[in-house]
Amino acid sequence: MSTMSLEAGSLVLSLAMATAAGLIGCFAVMRRMTLAADALSHVALPGIALAVLLRFDPLLGAIATLAAGTVLIWAVEWRTAISTETIVGVVFSVALAVGAMMTSGETLLDALFGGAGKITGMEVILGLIAATTIVAFVAFKRHALVVSLVSPEIALTCGIDVQRLDLMYLLMFALTVVLGLRFLGVLLMGSLMIIPAATARRLAGNLNTMFAVSTGVAVLATLLGTYAALVTHRESGPLIITVAGALFFVSLLRPRVD
Repeated sequence: MSTMSLEAGSLVLSLAMATAAGLIGCFAVMRRMTLAADALSHVALPGIALAVLLRFDPLLGAIATLAAGTVLIWAVEWRTAISTETIVGVVFSVALAVGAMMTSGETLLDALFGGAGKITGMEVILGLIAATTIVAFVAFKRHALVVSLVSPEIALTCGIDVQRLDLMYLLMFALTVVLGLRFLGVLLMGSLMIIPAATARRLAGNLNTMFAVSTGVAVLATLLGTYAALVTHRESGPLIITVAGALFFVSLLRPRVD
């Protein structure tokens, strides 16, 4: 692929990432796991560090540790009845400590804030497939997710496997984190899932509107942040989150829709 094609592919992938983040973040906000959701993205750090040490693709390391961390969180939660926030907090703290010990300098900054290297054509293709998978999951499972949030008991009587659905959601969340690692890094990716959804929660009167507003805010923040990065010659990640945060504070000027 030509350089121009890769740049266009990178932009398309960033918008696909923003769309997935906007959708999956809505359920994180509704599940009242905003802080835990942000911390979960940090679990990728040890995998990135190990990949760098062993000289293979950092994204593969991130995928491995995020998948393992997600399954661990899910298993401990269901076996012990400890809250998701508590378990994620423990796993996050350990992952961050281990990752910090294994990385240093520029490698650590790239892992935390994104912007490391150029995106390949294969990454664009795989990223678009992943984003499509996440969007399809939300589209087909949104009603089951809402019912399980309202009442797990009612969900069970409706034939919904709540335990399996919870694992699927956490895995989709982890996959969304992987999508954003190149652009935002482990420190900021969780923010793109939480801030647009929190903004939408204030402005939307129903679930479909919340999806639309959250996705719109995430995409707009990504576009404006990326443009600002090109103009100022800075990394796009911090600028994207700054724009998202600004949009959230602007939304506070409007009364909340109940």
